[in-house]
Amino acid sequence: MTKTIRRVSVAMLVLFGALVVNLNITQMLRAGELVSNNNNRRLIVAEYAIARGSIVAGEDAIARSVETTDDLKFLRSYSEPQLWAHVTGHDSFVIGRSALESSWNEDLIGTPVEFLAQNLSQLFGDGPQVGNTVRLTVVPEAQRAAREGLDGRVGAVVALNPRTGAVLAHYSSPSYDPNPLSSHDGGAILDTWGELTQDATNPLLDRAGQEVYPPGSTFKLVVAAAALEQGLLPNTAFANRAVFDVPTTTADITNYSPGPCVEGETITMADALRVSCNTVFAELGVNLGPDVILEQAQRFGYNRTPPHDLSVVSSRFPSLSDNQVPELAQSSIGERDVRATALQQALVVAAIVNDGRLPRPHIVRDVLDPSGRVVTTARDGVWAEGSYRAEAVSEQTASLLRSMMLDVVASGTGRRAQIEGVEVGGKTGTASVPDRTPTVWFVGFAGDQVAVAVVLPDAGERATGGAVAAPIARSVMQAVLANQS
Repeated sequence: MTKTIRRVSVAMLVLFGALVVNLNITQMLRAGELVSNNNNRRLIVAEYAIARGSIVAGEDAIARSVETTDDLKFLRSYSEPQLWAHVTGHDSFVIGRSALESSWNEDLIGTPVEFLAQNLSQLFGDGPQVGNTVRLTVVPEAQRAAREGLDGRVGAVVALNPRTGAVLAHYSSPSYDPNPLSSHDGGAILDTWGELTQDATNPLLDRAGQEVYPPGSTFKLVVAAAALEQGLLPNTAFANRAVFDVPTTTADITNYSPGPCVEGETITMADALRVSCNTVFAELGVNLGPDVILEQAQRFGYNRTPPHDLSVVSSRFPSLSDNQVPELAQSSIGERDVRATALQQALVVAAIVNDGRLPRPHIVRDVLDPSGRVVTTARDGVWAEGSYRAEAVSEQTASLLRSMMLDVVASGTGRRAQIEGVEVGGKTGTASVPDRTPTVWFVGFAGDQVAVAVVLPDAGERATGGAVAAPIARSVMQAVLANQS
């Protein structure tokens, strides 16, 4: 009998100890997880008692909080929602937050010190807790120009200030309305979410920073940069071939139009960029070798995730061995496994304009507390990390590339990007995609005030970057220039 009681006592002690351990784990280790659980109604009510700060573009609040009569005291409201959806994101008590509503959430509800002061004010009857205002670098007129240029077609536009990395336009099409997702009607939120997630055009996807595409001939800027860094010059001559006979394969490289790229037996690297000559850049990439191209691509930001206020993905250039010559030839003209975001290609241009230095992209200009005092300033500067310095190319190489890009717009494939009285440089791209029509690009700059990238996937049977994307870039650059004059 005594032995049985002892066994029961030991078992009870073990169970009691396990309970204590579990309680400690719950309270100490999982407290944050439990408190932040969306099913915690008390937390939701407390959180929605805060008047989240506005998100401001130009002079207008594109996201703001309005007071309601239900238990969730404040409702998030978005103006011109389709224009700004992939920038502001949504604030939903059912599906969570996205874009700036997520990445700048702490600022939008206020800092801990401000919490204390504002909560004391609320306790003594001075009104609800108010968050901070987040002001953006985006130029609304450039954002609208991007929307109007894409005109409902699938695609994306990114424009940057090449000196500072400030985002001047960030637009993805198709877009969506974040207002229904931010309502206080859980059933309506789920219905809208279901419709958006089942939409074949995927309007929730931010194609400006979260989708990658074959960059086509816009990648020739990277190859040209690698060549110049290795000591070649814009007037270095190459054989003017109609076909580049790629070693070890019958899948040779041809030009967009049948035949050689220009008249005569030779063509310079500058002219090859101007008319976008595939055979020259395939040969150039093979001659330079996979390691040189890979290193140059990574110095521009490929295979790395750009630091940004928005969630973005990395662009990709494959690591190839010396015997993968066909793969290297195709990759050197921006096809096969090369993939890039619109943001990445805008950064390549920005670095060229910025004397070879890769700027740090950012879309938040500053943060103001409820009294109007600046509490946070832009996360600008240069993008340097690990073994990669901010210098993507030397200042001399950047200058040569800039001149070559000016020729592309003055007399080459990018003529439709010309702006009277303004120095405009660029590069077109038309990438072949299996079972789809081409993905077309234009990347370029206007003076040292704006660098832009435009991409339209599956753009149409005979679409080219020069015909389709360049005019969109032109209108966006004009909007930026008009705003700065």
